[in-house]
Amino acid sequence: MNIATIFAGGKGVRMGSGIPKQFLEINGEPVLVHTLELFQEHDMIDKIYVSVLKEYVEKTRRLVKRFQLDKVVSIIPGGETAQDTIYQLLKEVERENDGDSIVLLHDGVRPFVSYDTIKNNIDSVKEYGNAITTTSCFETILLSEDSVNVDKVPYRKNTYAAQAPQSFYLKDIIAAHDEIRKVNPTYEDMVDACTIMTTLGKEVHMIPGNRGNIKVTTPEDVYMFRALLNYKENEQTFGIGLTNGIR
Repeated sequence: MNIATIFAGGKGVRMGSGIPKQFLEINGEPVLVHTLELFQEHDMIDKIYVSVLKEYVEKTRRLVKRFQLDKVVSIIPGGETAQDTIYQLLKEVERENDGDSIVLLHDGVRPFVSYDTIKNNIDSVKEYGNAITTTSCFETILLSEDSVNVDKVPYRKNTYAAQAPQSFYLKDIIAAHDEIRKVNPTYEDMVDACTIMTTLGKEVHMIPGNRGNIKVTTPEDVYMFRALLNYKENEQTFGIGLTNGIR
């Protein structure tokens, strides 16, 4: 069983809009729906679980019905923090599915992950036990403890940006969360599943993601997403950019 878990509980403060960013409509559909459709239409995904802000649960149910997203089997309210939200979503999955199910953890505001990236996540879990979607960094990365002075400049060839999905066997990622929650119940400095796993000394396997797999967080990202949608429409109509990993 391959299960997409979509967490979309953010309030969208950085977007500056009146509604959470995942519910902003772009080309007639909320960002969250654009994301869900990628997993709905993927032939390797069996089920989808979603977590949103409590006050948006009913709205999300209406959207799921309106856009005929029949792989969505559960919509639950988010937790106290982003990682607590993911944990609650994983526990919801656990109630109805075997621990050997593969779960793909994905941001509700990453609406342009490619078909191949989703497939490669699943294949990587089967071969290595997990998958962390990444892209190589084109810019120089600086490390600074005080945000004023540069402490270290890693070699650019060794730097990567972690994206989503991040994928695991259900039993493994729940066990990792349980272990972290014993010593760090508020998930301080635990920004994603990759951080949790590496903090526990677990080996994680990187897979290359698609460059267009942006996270819609700021107004500038909305314009970029619109451009990517236009690119995709041109690709489908004229066959432009078929080898560039944006599908």
